[in-house]
Formats: sequence, C-alpha cells, structure tokens
Amino acid sequence: MAKGDWQRKVAEWLRGRQGPDDLAVFCTNLAIVAVLVNVFAHTSWLGWVGLALIAYAMFRIQSKNLGARSRENAAFLKALGPARPWVQNPGAAWRELRTYKHARCGSCRQKVRVPRGKGKLRVTCPKCGAKFEVRS
Repeated sequence: MAKGDWQRKVAEWLRGRQGPDDLAVFCTNLAIVAVLVNVFAHTSWLGWVGLALIAYAMFRIQSKNLGARSRENAAFLKALGPARPWVQNPGAAWRELRTYKHARCGSCRQKVRVPRGKGKLRVTCPKCGAKFEVRS
C-alpha cells in the first residue's frame, strides 16, 4: 500500500468526525505521563487511569457529534484560563516569557506586553490611553 493511499483512507475515515482537538491531545499526553509514572511507581490503578484517558481521547476523536465535542473543548479551554498557552504550545509560551514582560495598567488593569531588556519604558495603555512607566 502506497503512503498516499494510507493517508487517503485515514482522511476518508475521519471525514465527518471530530478528530483530535485540544482536550483529546491533553488526555493523551496525561495518559502517557500516567503510564510512565506507573512504570516506576508500580501502582496498578495508575495504569488503569492511563488506559481510561486513552479510551476517552479515542472516543472524542471518533465522535460524530461535533457540536457537543466542540462545546466540551471550548469549556476545557476556558477552564484552563492563563495556563492555556502552556498546554497548547509550551515552546511558544516559553519563548514569549523570555522575550516579553507583561505589565498591568494602573487605571484599568489591562495587561500590556513590553519587550524585555530595554530598560525603563513609557507605555501607553491601548484600552484607556493612560501613560505609565515600566521597567523591562
């Protein structure tokens, strides 16, 4: 079987299905961590937790109820809050943290991103227009 033929068959099978979303990928990664910890901890329940997480991720990927899975994924991403970039793309979140500093406006509490290593900067808040100084 040619490489393109296999990819075409997988694409046909996934047509109309949810496919991997953020929650399914998170469950899969958590299952891998649980299984690796189980290798060293030798607890049977942790292996079962990993298996259940993989089963749930496979259920999500194969589901044809797109509306329900989309709402669940949106609720998961909302629940993550500020940890969302670290779950979705840890490498980009790390580069962002090393390149920029985040400051809050004193009047409206809006977060403003400023480049690191530029000394003392005078920043104008994009929301309220207030000017304030921040050390980068």
